[in-house]
Amino acid sequence: MDYIQPITVLSEEEAMFKDAVADFAREQIAPHVMEMDQKAQFKKEILDQFFELGLMGVEVPEEYGGVGGSFFMSILAIEALAQVDASAAIYVDVQNTLVNNAFLRWGNQEIKKKCLPQLAQEKIGAYALSEPGSGSDAFGLKARAVEKGDHFVLNGTKLWITNAAEADIFIIFANANPELGYKGITAFIVERGFPGFSVGKKEDKLGIRASSTCELILQDCIVPKENVLGETGKGYKVAIETLNEGRIGIGAQMIGVMEGSLQAGMQYARERQQFGQPIAKFQGVQFQIAEAAIQLEASRTLVYNAARLKDAGKDYLKEAAMAKWFSSVNAEKVTSRMIEIFGGNGYTKEFPVEKFYRDAKIGQIYEGTSNMQLATIAKYLLFK
Repeated sequence: MDYIQPITVLSEEEAMFKDAVADFAREQIAPHVMEMDQKAQFKKEILDQFFELGLMGVEVPEEYGGVGGSFFMSILAIEALAQVDASAAIYVDVQNTLVNNAFLRWGNQEIKKKCLPQLAQEKIGAYALSEPGSGSDAFGLKARAVEKGDHFVLNGTKLWITNAAEADIFIIFANANPELGYKGITAFIVERGFPGFSVGKKEDKLGIRASSTCELILQDCIVPKENVLGETGKGYKVAIETLNEGRIGIGAQMIGVMEGSLQAGMQYARERQQFGQPIAKFQGVQFQIAEAAIQLEASRTLVYNAARLKDAGKDYLKEAAMAKWFSSVNAEKVTSRMIEIFGGNGYTKEFPVEKFYRDAKIGQIYEGTSNMQLATIAKYLLFK
């Protein structure tokens, strides 16, 4: 039987790309991580570098100003950045797995020509589905869109919108035909500066603090008809398909957080002396490190497998949900265990593991809670 290459083995090109992003993260982002976390503000200079390096348009074709890479490459970039700072990874994640992918899949030629070069080279995008009363019940949204001549008028509030403080281009979901239920939901392209649109309160969060999360306010917001993404009433399909890809991105964030935390824990275990020797010599510590490494590698395999399936054009819905669920649950376990290895030091902000722990928790919440992932997996297995 022919040898089957493990899913986690990278090609030479993929390995070089991931290493380059990791080097950039260590050299250019790491020195600013704690300051950005404390101030809850991401440095614009680093965002500018993301564009210069092509990280904001990994999968965007070269004809639109992007890198023309694979979805898997964007996953590698997200993972590498999250090893240093999950907030940094989120900017790249949302831009690539949600916003760019929605335009690539659903945008007509005119929209692609207008928006993709901007997103790949200079403008941050945001994806606005959630509302105050619409979270896991994503299609229970209350935002409304009323057709008036050559435009729509949008009213409503969006909540928990990642990248909103810096974004210039927003994909906003509103219901244009409420009587049709979820089949009335439509995706609209709203640009900062449109009449009736504003960015509201910025959330003060437990983790991923340097990543902006804000509310959006729509008060008689005027959106031209040509800014409908896809077709009127097809917004639910836009949401479902992009979120399937987004789940893999969250998985990549979580394996990056696990890796960064584990590396910090191993280094500390080698250096910390107790009873006349490094604590890495004690079997109890060794077992904790070994279990964390197993959880990381299993999570990485699930995430990489889902990304490879997506690039191959295969069905990956179940695998994406599994990857997100498993990696986010284990990210919390691994980062918690690393705090214990640091002992009292791990509970202080002087050492990095407490931040990895705070950053890990969001993985079980956004882009579909852990319970919603389990529901997706079960329905696929039982009723597909």
